[in-house]
Amino acid sequence: MIDARIKFRHIQCFVEIVRQGSLKRASERLNLTQPAVSRTLKELEETLGATLLERDRGGVTLTPRGEVFRHFAQTSLAALQQGLDGVDQMTRGGRSVAAVGALPSVAASLMPQVAAHLASAAPNMQLHIVEGAHGDLVARLRSGALDMVIGRLGAVDTMQGLSFTQLYTEVVDMVVRPGHPLLRAPRLEAIGDWPVIYPPRDSAIYALVETFLLANGIGDLPNRLETVSGAFAHVYTPASDAIWIISHGVVAPALEAGRLVRLPFDTSPTRGPIGVMTRAGQQPSAAADTVLLATRRVLEIREAL
Repeated sequence: MIDARIKFRHIQCFVEIVRQGSLKRASERLNLTQPAVSRTLKELEETLGATLLERDRGGVTLTPRGEVFRHFAQTSLAALQQGLDGVDQMTRGGRSVAAVGALPSVAASLMPQVAAHLASAAPNMQLHIVEGAHGDLVARLRSGALDMVIGRLGAVDTMQGLSFTQLYTEVVDMVVRPGHPLLRAPRLEAIGDWPVIYPPRDSAIYALVETFLLANGIGDLPNRLETVSGAFAHVYTPASDAIWIISHGVVAPALEAGRLVRLPFDTSPTRGPIGVMTRAGQQPSAAADTVLLATRRVLEIREAL
């Protein structure tokens, strides 16, 4: 727990001393007297029980503990400033923009509720949602075209230079139309007898599905159609004998409505984390933070139901 004795003025004063390299220049920047700056720093060090800065005629030098504290102090100030900027922009009627990449399961099951929450909580914010495969969205994130990507954790080699924060977990389903012949005598090894809508290689679930099928003795599927297009599969599957292998979130509404039926196979080994991907070391914008807060709030409400 944060010590209540540590105030904003302590953090602001410490960061400014480090930036300016001396108490004198920091006092000028803060419009305070040098004794007041020195006293504020002393209060902070006494509260922490640690010396943060060494003073000499040449200025100030960070101690090892000061180095650690500087990182978190600067990050805290930057985050607070972004929050203030965001509130100010909303108060003045400005429109902030958040560009969010969403994997198909997230776009179908989570983002509609997030958008609805933002419509009331942040009406001046413009939400830009891009749906696509994991590889494409991650490339857009790295290029700066997206602020964040929400979806399943990808393979290690696809996550270089990115940070991942887990939100929840999700399983892969195998779904068919109502009345599909396989529902009468479900056998996992028999799925190759029908067309299979399969995740492409650049999708986040590809490796999981491959591993799951191989573990169950299922090799190459002769009639395999690869796509991440939910628009296509939602039309094609109910009108054919195809088996659609897809993340649960993509088909959850169709399952609840009875338009599709889940095959009764234990696919729990495909369960994996869904979370937020951002560029490592980059402070998110106020708009991106607002989207993340709305996402967490939607998930909290779901959990409470």
